[in-house]
Amino acid sequence: MQTSVFVGGGGPDYGEPQELLLSYANRHGLIAGATGTGKTVTLQILAEGFSDAGVPVILSDIKGDISGMAEPGSPEGKLHKPFSERAAKIGFEGFRYDSFPVVFWDLFGEQGHPVRTTLADMGPLLLSRLMGLTEAQEGVLNIAFRVSDEEGLPLLDLKDLQALLTWVGQNAGDLSLRYGNVGTASVGAIQRALLVLENQGGAHFFGEPALALEDLMRVTPEGRGHINILAADRLINSPRLYATFLLWLLSELFETLPEVGNPEKPKLVFFFDEAHLLFDDAPKALVDKVEQVARLIRSKGVGVYFITQNPDDVPENILGQLGNRIQHALRAFTARDQKALRRAAETYRPNPRFDTVEAIRDVGTGEAVTSLLEAKGVPGVVERTLIRPPSTRLGPCDAATRRRIIETSPLAGKYEAAFDRESAHEILAARAAAAARDAEEAEARVAREAEADRDYKAARRYSGEARPKGVSSRPRSSSRQPDSLGGALTEAVLKELSGTTGRRLMRGLLGGLFKGR
Repeated sequence: MQTSVFVGGGGPDYGEPQELLLSYANRHGLIAGATGTGKTVTLQILAEGFSDAGVPVILSDIKGDISGMAEPGSPEGKLHKPFSERAAKIGFEGFRYDSFPVVFWDLFGEQGHPVRTTLADMGPLLLSRLMGLTEAQEGVLNIAFRVSDEEGLPLLDLKDLQALLTWVGQNAGDLSLRYGNVGTASVGAIQRALLVLENQGGAHFFGEPALALEDLMRVTPEGRGHINILAADRLINSPRLYATFLLWLLSELFETLPEVGNPEKPKLVFFFDEAHLLFDDAPKALVDKVEQVARLIRSKGVGVYFITQNPDDVPENILGQLGNRIQHALRAFTARDQKALRRAAETYRPNPRFDTVEAIRDVGTGEAVTSLLEAKGVPGVVERTLIRPPSTRLGPCDAATRRRIIETSPLAGKYEAAFDRESAHEILAARAAAAARDAEEAEARVAREAEADRDYKAARRYSGEARPKGVSSRPRSSSRQPDSLGGALTEAVLKELSGTTGRRLMRGLLGGLFKGR
């Protein structure tokens, strides 16, 4: 059984062969180096090694050149010609050209299977980070999510949250008494941020069917782990959406997978490319969450490898948890660069054969300074390493190959068709429609009663029988003339008594009766 992934090394100019032990591969890692120093090839050879060992892999293809892993390399290729020589030089006897089981994914559903999740699954913390909300706005968003739970209003896609926020704004007074201040200005700001997110393509990401994590952890019948490649060349234009999506995926793995302790090999390896995007301007609560996930997810059998240009891009608390490190060249052109170079060198276990600072500065393309965990999880002595050649094609695959792989994938047809079940938007729309119907019926009823009353008063429909519904039962004064002098006098007296004179007379009589008492 395979127990390690061969990384490189060997030969007269390099140290001992470097191998990444599978039993410590879930203790995370770092791949760093300046642009053009070979980080992508290192990512490629690690993904190949994990797949051969039966470990599924998740990685993002930012430049579009990792898709070539679906095809074997060729000795006739310009970039592959020196690879056989390099393999012989470092003693890589198992080198071969080969393709690997690749599954393509794409948030926009154009270059792979669509990737979706629901707003409820993402939660208010990550959603606030995604939209760049202030603390007050994040508080209102948390209230909206609480209302969603209490009122049975599922939040699945963006229009659900937009509808719920409209309801929250309309009922801000009542909600403020229960949960604290709900400012209509904050509600409006969140609505505008949702519009920006929708314009960036967020509408493609939120909805159903939601991604099932087990589909990212598949193994072929031959025992090779699937390499899940996320097309990110378009996604990277929305860096906050890119970083939040990967962090959500990592959080879902952390919350869903069971504890496995220290397995013989990881259940899954997750590569986080352009890791600095995760931490740029990130609030402390978010950095704390990343640190918690990085610290605890290894016990779930998941290894996380951050890929970035400079180790300084990763916060120190998280950097200290990355046991396996592959450091490509860092160029020190400024005082700040030189300081960062020295800090990077200080994190390695020194090798008496060379100066680590000079080695990191001077290694060429395809070379690296490596320190991999050894037995009992002890960091290995830093070594200069010639990275092994990849077995797969360097560069992107053509469109026809990508389409063929998507159509023949075991997941073909599962995520392509979106559906929209009843959720907050539909429920609130139904409530509003019902309220509108009730209002119309009440208005029509009032109109009918008023019309009946007008008809009765005009004596157009009154027949002397039962009084029409809604017509006042108060007797109307007769309009006919009195038929006698006595009747006229009686009517005049009654009229006077009902007026001001009558009221004064009654007060006088009553006052006289009760004065003695």
